[in-house]
Amino acid sequence: MAKRLVDVLLAANILFAAAPLLAVLMALIWIHDRKTPLYRGIRVGRGNRDFRMLKLRTMSVDAEAKGGTSTSASDERLTRLGKWLRRWKLDEVPQFWNVLTGDMSIVGPRPNMRRGGVDRYTQGEMRLLDVTPGITDLASIVFSDEGQILDGAKDPDALYDAVIRPWKSRLGLLYVDHRSIAADLRIMGLTAIAMVAKPTALHGVDRILEQWGAEENLRLTCSRRDPLRPVQRPGLPA
Repeated sequence: MAKRLVDVLLAANILFAAAPLLAVLMALIWIHDRKTPLYRGIRVGRGNRDFRMLKLRTMSVDAEAKGGTSTSASDERLTRLGKWLRRWKLDEVPQFWNVLTGDMSIVGPRPNMRRGGVDRYTQGEMRLLDVTPGITDLASIVFSDEGQILDGAKDPDALYDAVIRPWKSRLGLLYVDHRSIAADLRIMGLTAIAMVAKPTALHGVDRILEQWGAEENLRLTCSRRDPLRPVQRPGLPA
């Protein structure tokens, strides 16, 4: 109940404050190609239920037909404005409406698509659907440069599955086991810090992981000091 109250109060205030900026950005997106400025993607939420997640559109309207689900920084489907919106996470502001409707929370594991996503979850990963998905989480901080990680890959989806998705699942499951209002507030603060001082934010993430008793290899990966290593997803043989 307390988490829901925090979500509603913060989401309502953020949407009210961001309304003028959203109006300008939506107009700019529409002017670019005279197409809808909003992206309404089907995602899987708590209890394995589908919902429509809102974002400002950052790609061409036929992006899903042109390529895979993972997006590198130089993906030709991205618009010029879309790259800037993603850099500053402004494309995700409409998701605060999803928070008001109860489909999302401000903090929680990022929602996945069903095809190629939830449909491939291991039994262990299915626990990610025990909580409401969020706008941000620890993985959003650690892998905020996801586009750069995937840049230049012949198969961005394959690289994502090998070196990003397994670690995201591990972080998400840790959150499921240790979630609290205090943790949510810390993650919100670290998300804001990551936009201007990522090393400081990563240090904060490590403090949380240490308190949650995370494995050493997960903490080392989240420090981002070394290249990302492939690892099996939770629930699969090592």
